[in-house]
Amino acid sequence: MEPSSLVANKCHYSLLLSTFLIFGFLASCSEAVVHYHEFVIEAKPLRRLCTTRRTILVNGQFPGPTLAVYDGDTLVIKVINKAPYNITLHWHGVRQLRNPWADGPEFVTQCPIQQEMSYTYRFTIQNQEGTLWWHAHSKWLRATVYGALIIYPKLGSPYPFPMPEREIHIILGEWWDRNPMDVLAQALSTGAGPNISDAFTINGQPGDFYRCSSRETVRFPLEAGATVLLRIINAAMNEELFFAVANHKLTVVGVDSMYSKPFTTSVIMITPGQTTDVLLTADQTPGRYYMAARAYHTAQNVPFDNTTTTAVLEYKSAPCNAKKSQSLTPILPQLPAYNDTNTATAFTAQIKNLGMAQVPTEIDESLFFTVGLGFISCSIPNSPHCQGPNGTRFAASINNVSFVSPTRNSLMQAYYQGQNGIFTTDFPPVPPVQFNYTGNVPRQLWQPTKGTKLYKLKHGSNVQIVFQDTSIFSTEDHPMHLHGYQFYVVGSGFGNFNPATDPANFNLDDPPNRNTIGTPPAGWVAIRFVADNPGIWLLHCHFDVHLSWGLAMALLVENGPGHLEAVQAPPLDLPQC
Repeated sequence: MEPSSLVANKCHYSLLLSTFLIFGFLASCSEAVVHYHEFVIEAKPLRRLCTTRRTILVNGQFPGPTLAVYDGDTLVIKVINKAPYNITLHWHGVRQLRNPWADGPEFVTQCPIQQEMSYTYRFTIQNQEGTLWWHAHSKWLRATVYGALIIYPKLGSPYPFPMPEREIHIILGEWWDRNPMDVLAQALSTGAGPNISDAFTINGQPGDFYRCSSRETVRFPLEAGATVLLRIINAAMNEELFFAVANHKLTVVGVDSMYSKPFTTSVIMITPGQTTDVLLTADQTPGRYYMAARAYHTAQNVPFDNTTTTAVLEYKSAPCNAKKSQSLTPILPQLPAYNDTNTATAFTAQIKNLGMAQVPTEIDESLFFTVGLGFISCSIPNSPHCQGPNGTRFAASINNVSFVSPTRNSLMQAYYQGQNGIFTTDFPPVPPVQFNYTGNVPRQLWQPTKGTKLYKLKHGSNVQIVFQDTSIFSTEDHPMHLHGYQFYVVGSGFGNFNPATDPANFNLDDPPNRNTIGTPPAGWVAIRFVADNPGIWLLHCHFDVHLSWGLAMALLVENGPGHLEAVQAPPLDLPQC
């Protein structure tokens, strides 16, 4: 029985997942239940693209286990680390109200789970529905450590759209034949860009257009006339993606665990970290159709994975001769060119909030953050560690501060314990120097400063952040993710943000509510939210190579006056550094 049927039957089932993936179902008709899971993280041999390599997996699965819960449920997930690396898990998009201890980014809200150790994440879903996901938040381990987190409405609460006959989750990923941790280590050692991936994947499989992959291509059978809800997640490391299904229209009904006003499109663009829910009706001639994804790449003169991943949507009622004739050549969708910013922008502009938007109108904190790449100068000519452009090392920054992750303690633990010397709270609210952000940037502004700087916000303050792309190396669409919050995307545009004129065009009526948003290449995007969740929350680019280079900072939201407006006490088993 599928979860959508469980909702219709108004009976609640919680999935118990053991270490060895022994599944059992516990029926309950209560409004909320506790879901107990064990995630065992270990290295296992995995074969892709004719190559077998030891891969970091969860419970032996790639992608990892799907968590299916209801709004109001509590999750208790014991993570046992048997991998050769220290690790943390992040529950991407879960608000974690007053509970940063369960958020997961290493050295931000917790020290990593060391080898042969464990940590139990405990958190409750509060007023969220839709599609989210979970992933490792330690260096590049999330390349293979990720899975879906599906949140169904509370019992008796229907979807705000017709009930689909079935649901399918689509996780888009990125695969390297080499160990991704080695790819990262090489890039950080040389100072150059990392080797590009060897393939994109759909639910862990590359698809028909890669060597040694066609037999394992994912196939989804579907009855003619049926409507299916596709829950699409972009778990790729460093690429935004176009996605389409040949000859089929997609009706967007939700993004980032929030419902949106329905609109129909032939293609979606989805950044790393984002989720998009779409309805698809099998209204074409019975046969076989590719769903496909490939890169939307905006950085200029930068190599990227220009391959296409596929899965097959197959009508169960297709005649046998039709299946046979199409078995080698399903219909392929027309995907936009890799640099088609017009299509990406037009798609994003159509996403609107479905419910009553509660957008802050009186702003207490107006922040202007420049985001982009830069270079660290090297004093030793021809150094093997300075293989970036013109003998430099790549770096990235927000407001010219390149984030340095602490190692002696996590930010949140240091703050809670009153430990000094781990961070400062002098992150600049605006760029230290104003310049033509999307034009020719003076060379003296190419090199950022390094630091572990936070920006402090009063509890309950109304916050606006404008993210401004820069052209120091290349303009680029940076997917910015804010932990612990959903925010309204009130405006965007190309060129330099103009605070005198651009706010007049902000959408304060039905802006989309998201946790990850891209900055248009050579442009800006503005978000608003209420700082009502105390704790330290990471803000970063969801291109992991950019995060590795320092394109991150953290917001320190102070406790409010009431007991229920303060951070909870840390759990007793919180890992120590």
